[in-house]
Amino acid sequence: MLLRVLGCSGAEFPGFNPPGFLIDDTLLLDAGTIGAALSEAEQWAIRHIFITHGHLDHVRGIPFFADNLVMKNQQHTVQVLSAREILDTLKNHIMNNLVWPDFSCIPSPQAPIISYQELESGETFQGDGYTVTACSVTHSVAAQGYIVRKGDKALLYTGDTGPTEAIWPYATDLSAMIVEVSFPNEMEQMALLTGHLTAKLLMKELEKLAVLPPRILITHPKPQFYQTIKEELEALGIPQLELLVDGGRYEF
Repeated sequence: MLLRVLGCSGAEFPGFNPPGFLIDDTLLLDAGTIGAALSEAEQWAIRHIFITHGHLDHVRGIPFFADNLVMKNQQHTVQVLSAREILDTLKNHIMNNLVWPDFSCIPSPQAPIISYQELESGETFQGDGYTVTACSVTHSVAAQGYIVRKGDKALLYTGDTGPTEAIWPYATDLSAMIVEVSFPNEMEQMALLTGHLTAKLLMKELEKLAVLPPRILITHPKPQFYQTIKEELEALGIPQLELLVDGGRYEF
């Protein structure tokens, strides 16, 4: 399983792009960044996009991506998967023929560029050699993480979450996990208010796991506090913990 980090930041600044994680060139976890990181040929390879929640920094790449596919006259449909409530946010408030065209009907309803597939918490998608299970997490809006399995490899991705419970029983036999830390410790109240984690809050979440995975990859830091968050994560003393950077590549 090859993971490519298209973006992993909690805000946008030069060198800091919103979340997007490409697996084996074809499966995308969140879509905050697509076209800004991928060539035309690399974009055409994507077949499935799993969305954790409807906030703009996690879906904003989809409209431009869909437009790129139409302009290239691509003849395949890309599935966008998530819970109904999350898909409704994208369909009703962005790809609604007002803010952006409804590419689930373009170039035709019978052969659209984008299709939507509901995947509720606890349900599993199987296809192209992957098993992807959705599991709810605790955020300021409806949100879910995903456990992606391929052969004997497994990756858990929380997306945006504050202190949570339901996803951790799935954290078994993992090759790696991607978990968020958005704020420095001194902003814990803001983190809790908005459904995010600090380094200290992360440590409490990791204590819920029977065994830590061999790689713990941190996403979504606010760039304004990047150095402070980095130092606070290092202070946890967890050797397999690593703060992600845009453009990073990992093989499990």
